[in-house]
Amino acid sequence: MDALLTRTKKKEQTHQKISGSEALLQCLMEEGVTTLFGYPGGAIMPVYDALYGYSDKLNHILVRHEQGAIHAAQGYARVSGEVGVALATSGPGATNLITGLADALIDSTPVVCITGQVFAHLLGTDAFQEIDVINTTNPVTKWNVQITEAKDIASAVAKAFYIARFGRPGPVLIDITKNAQNEILESFEYKKCEHIRTYKPKPDLPLEQVEEAATLINNAKQPYLLAGQGVLLSGAVQALLHFSEKTGIPVACTLLGLGAFPTDHPNYVGYLGMHGNYGPNVNTNECDVLIAVGMRFDDRVTGNVAKYATQAKVVHVEIDRAEINKIIKADVPIHADAKEALLALTDLCKAKKHNDWMNSFKKLNQLEYDKVVSPEFDPGGEMKMAEVIHHLSNLTNGNAILVTDVGQHQMIASRYYQYKDPRTNVTSGGAGTMGFALPAAMGAKLAKPHKQVVAVIGDGGFQMTPQELGTIMQYNIPVKILVLNNSFLGMVRQWQELFHNKRYSSTEMTNPDFVKLVEAYNIPARRATQRNELLPMLHEMLESKTSHFLEVVVGKEDNVFPMIPTGAGVADMLLEKIN
Repeated sequence: MDALLTRTKKKEQTHQKISGSEALLQCLMEEGVTTLFGYPGGAIMPVYDALYGYSDKLNHILVRHEQGAIHAAQGYARVSGEVGVALATSGPGATNLITGLADALIDSTPVVCITGQVFAHLLGTDAFQEIDVINTTNPVTKWNVQITEAKDIASAVAKAFYIARFGRPGPVLIDITKNAQNEILESFEYKKCEHIRTYKPKPDLPLEQVEEAATLINNAKQPYLLAGQGVLLSGAVQALLHFSEKTGIPVACTLLGLGAFPTDHPNYVGYLGMHGNYGPNVNTNECDVLIAVGMRFDDRVTGNVAKYATQAKVVHVEIDRAEINKIIKADVPIHADAKEALLALTDLCKAKKHNDWMNSFKKLNQLEYDKVVSPEFDPGGEMKMAEVIHHLSNLTNGNAILVTDVGQHQMIASRYYQYKDPRTNVTSGGAGTMGFALPAAMGAKLAKPHKQVVAVIGDGGFQMTPQELGTIMQYNIPVKILVLNNSFLGMVRQWQELFHNKRYSSTEMTNPDFVKLVEAYNIPARRATQRNELLPMLHEMLESKTSHFLEVVVGKEDNVFPMIPTGAGVADMLLEKIN
């Protein structure tokens, strides 16, 4: 009966007359899309006209800026595991997507952007709002295509979703001319893409390399695993947990890998990177076998590559062949899906314990606690970012979705929020996009309406995309917004203090009254300036059934330690300021 209904549906679909715009919307629904983020304009108006009749099937969120649309689509994709979708018009509408496309490409986020374009006969004439979107977005997309005839829409959409989803995920853009949107198709049929001859998203598991890696791991005295976002993207969280528990190997997470391994597990040793935990960074240069899974050896993780893990044999599990041997040479490269590789390694590796090795992390992290963490919770003086995030983590039990912007607050959140679950850490990693958090939090909340979603933002980043408060207001999106206000572009100021003799060039900010600004959007807003106000106001924010804004005034010269200075190796991490 199901097969008969499917054939009947396909037959009806084939014989209906339909515009290119309506065909586009039906394609999206066939791909399981329910939510769109966008901003209309002349060149995409036919799509919005068709959307008018699909309001019961497709939930369109009118953002206040196209950058907000793509960041919202990213947030939606990151927490749901589905493809996020953004719509924009031609010219400046399309170019306003560029930042988000670049962010999604480097952070492996599956989004499909659909832009309107001028009529095909006007292409190349510098018509009103005509931009060469294909060449403009080529460096920041996994694939892009321009459609000039309605008959090509269905196949392009199918290919776009396949490429965005599979292999290393990423952003795709479809540019559709206005005539193609208006054109009437005599028949329409949608067929999902299941194969592209020139694209093999999942490589075959190289068993010989897996066996070679298992031999190295079995003979290792001090093995160490670095977990990146690839663990999350491949659905390898449980596979990683079983591998670590069987082998006794300590696990650290990259910035985007946070949530791939529970922070309360005894084998978890901390957060990697420039402002990560001391033990995980220093012991990178002490291990004898380094196993990197689903991570790309970003410069924020490696520091000076000439000083990085030179003593270790490196096993690199990575689905993107271009990342293997790009920065750190792998002794055993495993070009494979992270889940498949971890399952195979678990079967081949021996059950072991590495108690002494694990204890070395504890000793180093105790040193960090004494020199860095403990002073962060000194009850005197100005409020510190660390104590705010610590309380937030405790109040949410590490189960909220935390969407962070870029800067000191991002590093503090990564250090002090205890992520318990996968896909609860949403941040801009490789691109470092200020203004990311507020719209991304909207998308995350719409994807997971029953989860607590908290946007943690600095005062600088908050002023990059504050217009999206209007979107939150219009659609009653109950996100919680926590702004840590130090009246500085804090991360830049910290470097100016430490390495430029406190020459604070263009980093101090005269801010508006954020509470009044937010209240203008009918969002409840509070400001905490005293320590005794913090916990009650955090409780109030988290318990609110609506969106809620809390500004916490923190120390203006509050620094983030530890840190790896430019040019230093991971073992040269600073625990405190050097006078």
